Amino acid sequence: MLIDDLLKKINIQDGHRGYYMFETFILNLLKIHLEKVGKPFISQPRRIGFDAYAPEGIEEIEGATQIEIKFNLERFPIRRLIDQAIHIQAKVIEPEPFNNLLIISPNPISNKYRNYILHRLEDEKLPFKIKVWGPEEVNSIVAKNRKEANAIANNLFSLRIESAVVQSSKDWEKERQEKIELLNRLYKKGQFSFFLGAGVSSSAGMPDWNTLLNSLFVTYLTNEFDNESKILDTDIEQIVNRLNQIDEPSALMAARYLRKGLDSRNTESEQFTKAITENLYKLRDTGKAIDSELIKAIVEMCMPLRTGAKVKSVITYNFDDLIERQLESQSIQHHSIYTDNDFIDPDELPVYHVHGFLPENTDAYEGLEKSTLVFSEEGYHLIYSDSYHWSNLVQLSNLRENHCLMVGLSMTDPNLRRLLDIASRNSDKTRHFAFMKRLTIDSFIESKEGTVIDNIDGAKKFLDRHHNLNEEIMRELGVSIIWYTTYDEIPKLLREIKK
Repeated sequence: MLIDDLLKKINIQDGHRGYYMFETFILNLLKIHLEKVGKPFISQPRRIGFDAYAPEGIEEIEGATQIEIKFNLERFPIRRLIDQAIHIQAKVIEPEPFNNLLIISPNPISNKYRNYILHRLEDEKLPFKIKVWGPEEVNSIVAKNRKEANAIANNLFSLRIESAVVQSSKDWEKERQEKIELLNRLYKKGQFSFFLGAGVSSSAGMPDWNTLLNSLFVTYLTNEFDNESKILDTDIEQIVNRLNQIDEPSALMAARYLRKGLDSRNTESEQFTKAITENLYKLRDTGKAIDSELIKAIVEMCMPLRTGAKVKSVITYNFDDLIERQLESQSIQHHSIYTDNDFIDPDELPVYHVHGFLPENTDAYEGLEKSTLVFSEEGYHLIYSDSYHWSNLVQLSNLRENHCLMVGLSMTDPNLRRLLDIASRNSDKTRHFAFMKRLTIDSFIESKEGTVIDNIDGAKKFLDRHHNLNEEIMRELGVSIIWYTTYDEIPKLLREIKK
């Protein structure tokens, strides 16, 4: 199988997925090729540094060689490539000293670009040589290993999963620190956006989705049984909880049912919105500060520095106005956007409520009735099916143009994953980051009733593979996971990014 056939098979236009399939093919091919000639080869997914290491060289390249795979090499600025190589070299030089950096690309490399690299490097006086391989050089390796290359190409998916889940345990806290340092550099450049989910509001005591749904069920049933004094709120709560245990309805389906129940005759939208707003703020846990440490840390990053604003925008999936309240308390100019016909001043920080906006003080905002409330299936389907809906365009624009940090999101929303997939096409670079909770071995094997898993070693191995697989899945969408084990770690990590 020649490389052109492989590229057709894996669809190189398929964004990160296509890139990682090509990467898997190359790494497995080089491993087999070097084993045949008795040379060592080191490769692990997500290794800090380059993609692979050939301590004794490869083909005509003599001496220790680091290998980097670039999908669209000619789109990658050579100056940035050199800076990146020098930066990584400082970290890997002790465990993996090298004389050469080999860059492999699936796309043809023009003589003009090759000459450009050589001329630029003459003036750089780098401590290592740079070699470039395109399809011609890769085909040469394929020709020497045709049978093995075909086997690899026919099992790319299973090879990717295997390499992800069986890799050796790594120091995830050390990796996290390196990602925080990278985020610090990206933040200083100013191309930075926040994507905020329910976890941010929960830190300030706002109800989660199920609590809000249950409360709305109570509101609906109370309205229905107004004339029946025997039905109390406590009775209704018991009925609702039991119904949820037995029926386990989809949250979106339950919301659709609620909307039909709470909507009345000619004022359905107004009454439905009013019911959600009332329950949203009524259910807030007042034992938690409304300006939680997490919200304060997010807003601190939004403060303009002497060199200008570093956060370009805030995209939130929450209905509430807690971020706005904190921005106001810190005198940060901002503008809440929740409809498609709103505009901002260049000096204002835009806060996009892409799933609708329900501020507690409705008098402070205009046009709230025009906001698309993504609460029930109808609202979700409207946005999901309309590629040109303003909220989709806002999210996609930020995902393409900025480095985005996702806080308080479970990353399971199909529409967000679809937009991430679109934004990552024709790119081999992970641009975005998401905080995600890492399961600890203690929380996994223990429950309130006591130990539920006896084989601790087996549980540890499973958790390692579980976390590795999650990283691999998110990496396909152009997202790098920043793990945490307790929620109070996130504000501290955010403040480290701002340093």
